[in-house]
Amino acid sequence: MLKVSKDIMRAIRGVISKCAAVILNIMPSAFRANILIRLINVSIRYDSPDRAIGFLLEVDNRLYELEGKAAIRYGNGIHPKHKHINYHMFFIKNINQGEHVLDIGCGNGLLTYDIAACVSDVRIIGVELNEVNIKFANEHYRHPNLRFICGNAMSDLPHECFDVIVLSNVLEHLEDRVNFLQRVIRQTSPKRLLLRVPMFERDWRVPLKKELGIDYRLDSTHHIEYTYEEFVEELRQAGLSITHIEFRWGEIWAVAVKDSMNIGI
Repeated sequence: MLKVSKDIMRAIRGVISKCAAVILNIMPSAFRANILIRLINVSIRYDSPDRAIGFLLEVDNRLYELEGKAAIRYGNGIHPKHKHINYHMFFIKNINQGEHVLDIGCGNGLLTYDIAACVSDVRIIGVELNEVNIKFANEHYRHPNLRFICGNAMSDLPHECFDVIVLSNVLEHLEDRVNFLQRVIRQTSPKRLLLRVPMFERDWRVPLKKELGIDYRLDSTHHIEYTYEEFVEELRQAGLSITHIEFRWGEIWAVAVKDSMNIGI
């Protein structure tokens, strides 16, 4: 009887949830948002200041995650940030005609494809661990000068020399970043590295979340989100010097070369 009761309650909750979703979907977005804001206001009305701000920042984290998922749905599988942030142009403008390029952690392959399509005679390889991403890349992005490899950036890099290494939102996912960069340099002998990483100093809420013990990272798999000083120091330890740097959209975009003082790396 207990099992039946649980099944019935689960079914009832499912029906209620579907009915609520139908009713809410009929309402205008602004009206639905007002309902949620009123509920949130009620829930923090008698909270202490630290408990109230902590709750709101936790909600902020969950909204950010939901926004990301909804944005990918809106973009038919591609996050709209690729278009609006326009970070692809940073990589494209820093790659020369005919160069050999390795895009490590290429994700769904869109950036890799754009480089192949926009830089004359470039030869580019995209390496990605996620098999679903590689399948998507191979199905959607084809170019005679482009190929994708499913492999681990820590162990499956091609044993070739490259002119340019692309690391777009990759370093923050790695724990031993200095050794990784040194290994990439030794194995591929690049002329330069093009790097894109998230900044810690992107918004006042970030240090406040850290102060309150709330997860401040954009992604739970991030081992670091950089201050400018941390980024420069980490590259220095890896034997790299920054020749160009930009701060855009809460991110660091940089061009780095092997430091002439660290030839032996």
